Amino acid sequence: MADTEPTTGGEPSLHRVMGPWLLLLFIVGDILGTGIYALTGQVAKHVGGAVWLPFLVAFVVAVLTALSYLELVTKYPKAAGAALYAHRAFGIHFVTFIIAFAVMCSGITSASTASRAFAANFSDSLGLGLGNWGVTLVGLAFMGLVAAINFRGVGESVKLNVVLTAVEVSGLLIIIAIGLWAIGAGTGDLSRAMEFNTSADGGAFWAVIAGTTLAFFAMVGFEDSVNMAEETQDPSRIFPKVLLTGLAITGAIYVLVSISAIALVPPDLLGEGETPLLKVVEAGAPGFPLGVFGFITMFAVANSALINMLMASRLIYGMSREHVLPPLLGRVHAGRRTPYVAIIFTTLLAFALIMFVGEVPALGGTTALLLLAVFTVVNVAVLVLRKDTVAHKHFRTPTVVPVLGAVTCGFLVGPWTGRDPQQYVIAAALVGLGVVLWLATMAINRATGVEIEEPSAGDLGGDGVQN
Repeated sequence: MADTEPTTGGEPSLHRVMGPWLLLLFIVGDILGTGIYALTGQVAKHVGGAVWLPFLVAFVVAVLTALSYLELVTKYPKAAGAALYAHRAFGIHFVTFIIAFAVMCSGITSASTASRAFAANFSDSLGLGLGNWGVTLVGLAFMGLVAAINFRGVGESVKLNVVLTAVEVSGLLIIIAIGLWAIGAGTGDLSRAMEFNTSADGGAFWAVIAGTTLAFFAMVGFEDSVNMAEETQDPSRIFPKVLLTGLAITGAIYVLVSISAIALVPPDLLGEGETPLLKVVEAGAPGFPLGVFGFITMFAVANSALINMLMASRLIYGMSREHVLPPLLGRVHAGRRTPYVAIIFTTLLAFALIMFVGEVPALGGTTALLLLAVFTVVNVAVLVLRKDTVAHKHFRTPTVVPVLGAVTCGFLVGPWTGRDPQQYVIAAALVGLGVVLWLATMAINRATGVEIEEPSAGDLGGDGVQN
């Protein structure tokens, strides 16, 4: 373990404790989770039996943006994120704020998706048969528990992430093993994997695009790894290989899981309800205890919810401390030393989403929508920052990559993809709330004579901060 080294400002830097293997496990564990466990059936509803194809397309789009992130994180190896890259590229405080607030909102919508998935799996795996309101109440109770843990103070360590990753991967490997066994025994119908939903408007192409807008939710999380740059050994050298390896592993797992799922459960049945992989286990291994797999699923999505709510509350706190959100949101509890007002604020937003939106596809799709918009800006920022040179060697992606990344991410944001209009309404309401808070804060700043200072990586928190 490396000792801390003083920075130019005299403050100690973070321990560089992460080698390539720990970084790889962090990346894989961060990507795996709610998306594949909760949305496989909804993707199948759009595209039909070829459910693996939208996950593959989402993987390709994610790789393009990951290559852009790699240039930025090796060029500026700090615990930053999209908001800081945008600020460095464009130097406009409002743009920086909107990017940071959109990332925060994506964390809340992602955690709300996980909460709903947790509640649905809790109901189905235990055979409780809870109706929609019952699932909603369990989801609210779960989110309240996450808030209590968040308030108490949680130090998410990399070593704990190894355990969580093992649990998440084990559930998906069970699905793959069941699928391969069924296909080998002749009880699985592999031919479904090449069937498309012919009833979709616009044919197979637009069916795949519509499925991709949901499947992309399963690929997000890779961008969080940039926050570990200051704790990684020689990040400029090992980040490219490790991040791309992590994406390849998760992409392969997702394709195999989706093929296994569709071989055992027809797409129309897979798309019913919010527990698609439980149906796969039930169909392919009737003797396997559903409660055990339900527990694995709940554990995986619970981790996603906690990480995202931690990130969202800390990001709100950081923006308040930078005087771009009302100062009330930056208050810290004297005893617990946690940002309790920010935790209350983000939890109330999550409660509203769970109660008034509720469904997993709308919440997961909104998460993907927000992050695709952020990724579009990040890809453009790479091109803008090409004129900014640094003294050390860093990864440089071919110019065509951020161009394709910006085009593909921007394309998937558009309404022509068949995206549910409700997702735009949710995203607009959340970002609109941010704009109102921004305007209120600017009025407070003018009245009190406060000037906004240049943000730093540690101040804004970046995307996906795990405290």
